[in-house]
Amino acid sequence: MSKRSLNGTDFTAMVLAGAQRLAEQAEHVNTLNVFPVPDGDTGTNMNLTMTAGVTELKNHGSGGLGSRASTLSKGLLMGARGNSGVILSQLFRGFGRSAASLEELNTVQFAAALQSGVETAYKAVVKPVEGTILTVAKEAAKHAAFYARRTTDVTELMGEVLAKAKEALAGTPDLLPVLKQVGVVDSGGQGLVYIYEGFLEYLTGNAITESADSPGQAAVRPDAELRAQANTAALYVPSSAQAQLDTEDIEFLYDMEFFINRKLGDVKDVPFDEEKFRKALSKNGDSIIVISDDEVIKVHVHSKTPGDVLNLALRYGEITQIHILNMREQHRDLLTAGMDAASMPELFADIPAEPARPVDPAGLPADELAPYGFIAVASGQGISDIFTSLGVDVVLSGGQTMNPSTEDFVKAIESISTEHVFVLPNNSNIILAAQQARDLLEGQRSVIVIPSKSIPQGIAAAFAFQEEESVDSNEDNMLNAVQHVRTGQVTYAVRDTTFDDLEITAGHYIGIADSKIVATEEGLLETSQGLLDKMLAYGDEIVTILVGEETAGEMTDALVAWIHEKYPDVEVEVHNGGQPIYYYLFSVES
Repeated sequence: MSKRSLNGTDFTAMVLAGAQRLAEQAEHVNTLNVFPVPDGDTGTNMNLTMTAGVTELKNHGSGGLGSRASTLSKGLLMGARGNSGVILSQLFRGFGRSAASLEELNTVQFAAALQSGVETAYKAVVKPVEGTILTVAKEAAKHAAFYARRTTDVTELMGEVLAKAKEALAGTPDLLPVLKQVGVVDSGGQGLVYIYEGFLEYLTGNAITESADSPGQAAVRPDAELRAQANTAALYVPSSAQAQLDTEDIEFLYDMEFFINRKLGDVKDVPFDEEKFRKALSKNGDSIIVISDDEVIKVHVHSKTPGDVLNLALRYGEITQIHILNMREQHRDLLTAGMDAASMPELFADIPAEPARPVDPAGLPADELAPYGFIAVASGQGISDIFTSLGVDVVLSGGQTMNPSTEDFVKAIESISTEHVFVLPNNSNIILAAQQARDLLEGQRSVIVIPSKSIPQGIAAAFAFQEEESVDSNEDNMLNAVQHVRTGQVTYAVRDTTFDDLEITAGHYIGIADSKIVATEEGLLETSQGLLDKMLAYGDEIVTILVGEETAGEMTDALVAWIHEKYPDVEVEVHNGGQPIYYYLFSVES
């Protein structure tokens, strides 16, 4: 069933459908649970968390979508259980913040709300781990941002979000070794996929219908094809995954959750330093999540010393709603007994209705074009994937020795059905061909060539793009982003030469900063260090490393360790670029 927007009633029904789907599969999610500890309760915790949110939504949810999303967020936060439950609550907390002022959401707004949820969840976790529910949510949201510019149908977009979430879920064992060891996908990610399935089941109209014998109560009728697709996303588990892991491997054995009420106790005027609090918890704990506002602090931690944690918390207020579980004991019980999932009775009762909003069919265009499209030039699968994740529609293969032709650009532009097309050449040798393609299509298509001369500049430009901005504002923003990125490249010399007093020997490595050779050594590590020393001489704060296809992992580890030691204030990001010729591409930003 096609939908151009979601209103408050739609949102409530989607949440209830997602919660119901999760409740049906909570026990299966439990059997997958091995990270962060094999305690077998992820399904139960996510189910209890959703139950709390649904209860709040049913009791107090009314008005437009933004209002109801805020109500759901409050219920989820207060009822969040376990690591996965708290993360789930943060996904919806960020979603609610993004949608707070909106009565309805279109595709672009829905995608933005998903992305806001991901950002909020990542900030809440002290040490985010990829291969978990965070990864599944992140990849789904990235794809939503990309696809939202290609459709005005929320149902179609949700189908794409679910498909991407399943794809990311299937890849979690490649990111988290313990999952591959046991042969399962991530349990929290699987729970999120089930929730997304419920969302789509409502939107398609195949899953939820009004029961004839129970007026006002929705009955769930799962679509058989969706169920078959869902089964392919999770690996078959003949017995619980927890049985394959040792109880004594659970190092931080006490699972703790509680609230700190800042308005109670004898410490009302003590300032709360969240970063200091997190660091103190991490001395003897992990899986740390801290969510604070002016009145209440929500804390989740796995700790060796629960007494120390509570004493620390008491410095900031009165502790309420304390839950402490011994996860070793829990694991022993799971090895000898069945695992039950909490039920969710009368889930769809009393959905508060929202008055229908009038729609003028004549005001809807018959054939809509998305406003913006993107073309980028890249070499290396990893770099291509980065551009795709940033919303680039067509990635042309090319680089220093492989230059796309003007015809290649023309065909790529013609393949994109959008009002405006931005082109990122990402190499000085390719800019002219892109500009020629633009000139050939003048009067037929609106083509804007951003003269990016390197991959880092192109990535910075793509990051600077804002869907809601005008084409002129976006061009200005992207040009500005390109100018504030310094690019470094490490490759090898093909002949002996001298450059600015540098004696260069054939076969040695050379470091190039913004087209100028500034370092050369016999060793790759030494050359990379010399190049970064030149690039970081201006007090820059962020270094992004794109690793080439022939670069050994040990070399990259050594380089990152050197950066942390010599430049402790610099933030380092490492991505597998897979590019040929260049062992490393560096991006330096302030």
